[in-house]
Parts: sequence; structure tokens; C-alpha cells
Amino acid sequence: MTDQTDSAAPDTIVLVHGLWMTPRSWRGWKERFESKGFTVLTPAYPGFEIEVEALRENPDVIAKLTVPETVDHIAAQIEALPKPPIIMGHSFGGTLTQLLLARGLGASAVVVDSAPTEGVRMTPLSQAKSLFPALKNPANIHRAVAFTPEEFHYAFANTLSREDSDAAWEEFAIAAPGNWIWAYGLIANFKPGRQETWVDYAKDRAPLLFIGGEKDHIMPPSVNKSNAKHYAKSPALTEYVEFPGRSHWICAEPGWEEVADHALEWALAHASESVVLGATAE
Repeated sequence: MTDQTDSAAPDTIVLVHGLWMTPRSWRGWKERFESKGFTVLTPAYPGFEIEVEALRENPDVIAKLTVPETVDHIAAQIEALPKPPIIMGHSFGGTLTQLLLARGLGASAVVVDSAPTEGVRMTPLSQAKSLFPALKNPANIHRAVAFTPEEFHYAFANTLSREDSDAAWEEFAIAAPGNWIWAYGLIANFKPGRQETWVDYAKDRAPLLFIGGEKDHIMPPSVNKSNAKHYAKSPALTEYVEFPGRSHWICAEPGWEEVADHALEWALAHASESVVLGATAE
């Protein structure tokens, strides 16, 4: 439960989903945190507000989405809150969470199996293999790209049985904007100038925890550790913790409760009362 005697303590948690997913992927975490007394928001990316089944029928509604409009969309919901919340993001939601922190938002944050921000050049073989279905065809830049059940099992849920992975794919998986995978997974580090996932790593901001999964194929621990080390010059607290035996499906695979509880306990322990909405924004 939140400490009701501390009026400055965060009472709201914002959960930011990743690519190939919708807010439905946070169902377990939302219910668990709400049972502890928090208000929990699970904002959808623009166009993702409809259900998984509808997005599968018409993936074109998300094909032309951009990162800036997504960050603006989520930031507006955070800025409307009476006090800074805890922000947690999974996968590309971790990238978005870092961009939100860079705007001076949030009392503290946790990114789980995060996709990197610009400048993180670590590309393990398993990550390249996971993203190949989207990168193998340049035409995918202009359309939404989905994983097959087999591709989903390798990239997302490799610690599950194929049967359990297929069940997860059936309930949660959608297509993702192919442009994002090309722009931020391949091109950003080679294109001159600052791109849309650039952050000032030396800047002060709210405390940030990186959680990595030992068996994650698409965003392996090496990517998350490299991302965390980029913040070495920031005066703000940055920590990394790794959970053994966990895949990219870490937020829903057996034992997810341990990860959720660790994330919440860390975020509450380090929530900064000095971070005021917009105070450190550029």
C-alpha cells in the first residue's frame, strides 16, 4: 500500500507497453499494483486504443505512427496528473519511458527489457535474428509488421513451451510499425544528427532502474547494460538488475510477480520528491 501519511509519495503508476503489444499486456501488473492501492494508467499509443483483435484485422491504423506523437500523447496524460507518477516501460515502452524522463517527467522509473535509445550500438546476434522478419524487406518501412507464432516464440517467449508461447501470441500479439524497427533499430546510429530517440545522457532526471532478462533474445542484457552505462555522467541515480532465466516475456512468464514487486519497491524507495513536472525539461 502507498504511505498515505506522505502526501508527496507517488500514488499513480503509468505502464507503457512495447511494440507488438497493447495495454492488454500489462493486465497482471495493473491488477497487482491496484490491489496495493495505486491508481494505474496503461496509456495506449495513438491508434492502439482498440483491442488486439481489431488491430489484427486492420494493422494499417498503426503503420504510420511516429515516436514524437506517441511521446507527446503519453506525456500529456502524465502532465495532467496532480503529482509525478512512477513510470514503467517494457521493451520499446522502455525507450519511451527514457524519453519521458528526459522531459523532466516522473518521480522515478523502471524500464524492463528496454529497447535502446540513440547511441547504444550493442547488437547481439539474437537481436538481429529477432528483428530480421521486419528488416528483411525494405518495403516494411511503410507498413505494419507482425511476428508469426514461430518468430514470436524465438523473439519474445523463448523460455515458454511452444504451446504456451502460441497461446500468448494468440491473446496479445499484434503488428508493429515497420518504420520504427528500421528507424530506431537500424538507421538511428548511422544517420547524422540527433534522431527521435536521442536523449541527453548527462542530464539530471528522476531515478531510473534497468531490469534485464538473462534469456531475452530481442533485447538481451548486453543491450540494457550498455544503455544504462550511457548515463554514467548523469548526476541522477541509474541502476541495473538482471533476473536469471527470464525472456522478453518477463512481465507475464511464470514468476512475473517477483519482477513486478522488485520494480515497485525500487521505484518507491527512490522516487524523488525534488522532481517537479517539467522542472528539468529543455
